[in-house]
Amino acid sequence: MLIAMPVTTRTVPFREYETWVRITTPTALSPGALPLFVLHGGPGMAHDYVRNIAALADETGRTVVHYDQIGCGRSTHLPDAPVDFWTPDLFVEEFHAVRADLGFDEYHVLGQSWGGMLGAEIAVRRPEGLASLSICNSPASMALWMDAAAKLRAELPEETQAALDRHEAAGTVADPEYVAATMEFYARHVCRTTPMPQDFLDSEAQMEREPTVYHTMNGPNEFHVLGTLRTWSIVDRLDQITAPTLVVAGEYDEATPETWAPFAERIPGARSHVFADASHCTHLEKPEEFRAVIADFLHHHDQA
Repeated sequence: MLIAMPVTTRTVPFREYETWVRITTPTALSPGALPLFVLHGGPGMAHDYVRNIAALADETGRTVVHYDQIGCGRSTHLPDAPVDFWTPDLFVEEFHAVRADLGFDEYHVLGQSWGGMLGAEIAVRRPEGLASLSICNSPASMALWMDAAAKLRAELPEETQAALDRHEAAGTVADPEYVAATMEFYARHVCRTTPMPQDFLDSEAQMEREPTVYHTMNGPNEFHVLGTLRTWSIVDRLDQITAPTLVVAGEYDEATPETWAPFAERIPGARSHVFADASHCTHLEKPEEFRAVIADFLHHHDQA
């Protein structure tokens, strides 16, 4: 009989706001197994679609922490915050507020998509206690991301490209025809599982209900980037990362090899792994294989 892992939820104070946290505890804690913080993407997609990574708790005997970043999910929403409020520094500060409140001084960080970008922002500051960093399906700069998106978009059917171009030029990106065209891209390069997993749909639905963070920092979708992150890059700072680093991506990922190559090339000692027949949500498309790769990496970098 399977025994459900203990899961607790709580809120953590962050500035004058609250960050919602989900803590999964293994049924048997392994000696020396450090906690893992899982950083979701978007920005603004909430933790639901990366929730299955919590299975690493029992698989590796460690605590796994998810949280909804400020502005989305179950954390405080700030639809009236000014544009310049939403910065990577804000989310780095929030991470350490959560970590400190939970009392974890040694830990691993895993970030998916934007979460990997945030993980790199955390790591370049060389925080004491960071045992390892796993960067999953993430670009090292938004310029590289947009170049890759343009190339992948050019491979879509001509009528799909025409619909995207037409509605972007008209500013009608909420039109059903435009939404349908974006789903063609998503089915190829975001999540190739059919039907889309419910956890992904739940994250997307909460973002669509209140899209402040996603629309402000990114834009209307994955390949039409108009937000404040469009000039973001960490390429020139990557040599400052000292934590052991694993970089993973999918074969058909919208984060193409060109987007994540700087992580592998510039972070001293970084390893990389590409999952065959998977795309941007590798952890949903190949969950057991994904967790096995991550578990092995974490095990080798646990500290007593």
